[in-house]
Amino acid sequence: MKNDNSSFERVEEFNYLEITLTNQNSIQEEIKSRLKSGNACYHSVQNLLSSRLLSKNLKIKVYKIIILPVVLYGCETWSLTLREKRKLRVFENRVLRRIFGPKRDKETEEWRKLHNKELNFMYCSSNIVRMIKPRRIR
Repeated sequence: MKNDNSSFERVEEFNYLEITLTNQNSIQEEIKSRLKSGNACYHSVQNLLSSRLLSKNLKIKVYKIIILPVVLYGCETWSLTLREKRKLRVFENRVLRRIFGPKRDKETEEWRKLHNKELNFMYCSSNIVRMIKPRRIR
């Protein structure tokens, strides 16, 4: 019996249940795909997040129930580098800025974006990166 390995092809990338697995165990493309899906979800509820009729607590619930699961789908297999952590935090901060809105500066009397520290204080929940760590497969 002849052992002919020429009939087997090496798979560089494999998509399984909307999760992209690579032979290099790289998650950069997977996170990019998750953030793209999260952005689409964010834009679909953007009017809710900027509405003055909804409370901030309700807007945070919309974020946690609708947007966050889309971004975190499959995060159990991720081992994050600083670059991926930063991308996830930037995404989360953008959504939180939409939820909390601008702040009026006391000194200049002008409206400005909230700083990251202010967002962390106002959000009062663990950030997206801290949510991933306990979910990882060990």
